Amino acid sequence: MTVVDRFLQYVKFDTQSDELTNLTPSTPGQMEFARHLEAELRAMGLTEISLDSNGYLFATLPANTDRPVPTIGFIAHLDTSPDMSGRHVSPRIVQQYDGGDIVLNAADDIVLRPSEFPELLHYKGQDLIVTDGKTLLGADDKAGIAEIITAIAHLQAHPEIEHGKIRIGFNPDEEIGQGAHKFDVEMFGADWAYTMDGGEVGELEYENFNAAVARVTFKGRNVHPGYAKHKMLNSLRVANQFAIMLPRWETPEHTEGYEGFYHLVSIKGDVEETVLTYIIRDHDRDRFERRKKELEHLARKINNEFPGCASIEIKDQYFNMREKIEPVMHIVDVAIKAMENVGVTPKVQPIRGGTDGAQLSFKGLPCPNIFAGGLNFHGRYEFVPVPSMEKATDVIVEIARLVAAK
Repeated sequence: MTVVDRFLQYVKFDTQSDELTNLTPSTPGQMEFARHLEAELRAMGLTEISLDSNGYLFATLPANTDRPVPTIGFIAHLDTSPDMSGRHVSPRIVQQYDGGDIVLNAADDIVLRPSEFPELLHYKGQDLIVTDGKTLLGADDKAGIAEIITAIAHLQAHPEIEHGKIRIGFNPDEEIGQGAHKFDVEMFGADWAYTMDGGEVGELEYENFNAAVARVTFKGRNVHPGYAKHKMLNSLRVANQFAIMLPRWETPEHTEGYEGFYHLVSIKGDVEETVLTYIIRDHDRDRFERRKKELEHLARKINNEFPGCASIEIKDQYFNMREKIEPVMHIVDVAIKAMENVGVTPKVQPIRGGTDGAQLSFKGLPCPNIFAGGLNFHGRYEFVPVPSMEKATDVIVEIARLVAAK
């Protein structure tokens, strides 16, 4: 079975995560998918297969050499983003993309245009897998899962490629920031691992944002508007006042590279109460801490004007894995060499986001992130070039070979 065959099979599973259920996995579709994968891995003859009640699926490809070789792991996540439906995904292969517009859904006039997504032109002449415009595709991260399993099958079929013990792990709820929360690093038992969860071909990442979520609650006082003078306190208006006090240009749409931001992701409220939810991101730990303090400072300013109106809760989500990877940079060097050996130009860059690898690195499992090949994640314009998935599969095989060769 090819990596494309597997991927097209996997996207049929509806695995959107949901942060409101307070369950692990957060949705039943993820466990259904995990059970399907468990059966596939058993049919392949892998060993040490375990699927726990939280949806964490581990398995082993035993070493085929007697020489001492580090145990390495490859990890991908089961869920897709809650930002858009992943139900009834209808993928289509655009063969030898010609560089023009791709009509995803003629009836609804949904078109994937290089004028809006110029990265399309990097893949001219390649086969692309796209959606029908009604759902996301699910390459984030079902492409990663397909690549890992296909690479393992390749190693099984080619015993002449020496490799050590390889652990694979598929976990739920990465998209809601909980993928590594119940990941048993000790049970996984790898010296280091790689998440196959990056974007376009060549991406290799060992730096990510420090991340936090902030919820700012504004308590108001409702009075009949005809008699409200000096009585009403409109929490919606006060929340808006708070929002515009933040730096206008320090938002996702105005930043790139190592630049951090405040991102207002939700406003819910009425006159009596309004809640603003922000995510806070910065690669630099000191700037990250200052950003949190700035939100607290602005809440105090609001309370100086409207006593007792504002309250704020800030919760750290994950931290920059760089400090955990730098002492073991050979694991990045191996990935770079593997890419070069299979004809991929490495693009080492910081993640403007986070992966399970960040949290796993802080739990004792150093875990850089490697491309899975998809682009435009979390929406109807998501697509994945077939050659990118094939190259990701090749990289996994080559990493296994290089680690054994060293």
